[in-house]
Amino acid sequence: MPNAYVITRDGGPEEEGSVRPAAAAGAAAHPLDDPVGTALRGPHAHFAERRGRVLRYPPEVTPWVAMPQDPGPADWADAAALAGPGAMVCVTAFRELPPPDWEIVFHAEGVQLVDEGVAAEPFPDAVRLGPADVPEMLDLVARTRPGPFEPRTVELGTYLGVRRDGVLVAMAGERMRPPGWSEISAVCTDESVRGRGIGGGLVRAVAHEVRRRGDIPFLHAAADNTGAVRLYESLGFALRRRTAFLGALVPGGPAV
Repeated sequence: MPNAYVITRDGGPEEEGSVRPAAAAGAAAHPLDDPVGTALRGPHAHFAERRGRVLRYPPEVTPWVAMPQDPGPADWADAAALAGPGAMVCVTAFRELPPPDWEIVFHAEGVQLVDEGVAAEPFPDAVRLGPADVPEMLDLVARTRPGPFEPRTVELGTYLGVRRDGVLVAMAGERMRPPGWSEISAVCTDESVRGRGIGGGLVRAVAHEVRRRGDIPFLHAAADNTGAVRLYESLGFALRRRTAFLGALVPGGPAV
């Protein structure tokens, strides 16, 4: 995740056991309270890999995993079995830290924003991106670091990009799709063209595609990425809730 920071169980930005940003235990009251799980049980069910109560996307699509509301040792064992020794498990809207033998790699406070008046419209410079464009997309992601983007992420929904002199310099697309909602993600603009309204134009264009399908756009951002949050609010997104992102390594990987 962008702007993530490392924590340990001995303290740091959050004390052990204090990371409980989501709603109280119990069934999710809204599809966006558990966007990974509701997407994998709904419109993205064809991507879902399941073991017990744990669901995940194939790692080459996106690394996000849906844990149950009240994960116990058996659930963490199922997550470990799905991912494999040493693999990264990424969780959003998490309520519990993983067992002590899991290594926490990142924890980032985040915000979830929803469409409350986005002026959704096509962007004249935008072109549709697909599997043939993945090498360029991965190169842009490496330069701009918008967050997880894998070789098959493009399969999750519409992706639009802008090229200058034949080079992909900006893009935005869709990631999780809880019922009735679509997440705008991978919003990134090369430093050479920032400040020209391209990122905002692409977000509005993806929102236009989302609305045409009958869904409502939403997105996530790191809470300390204040520039991005201000941009999204200026486009017509509003804070729905605060959340958090967690990445941890399954025990049993090779010694470093």
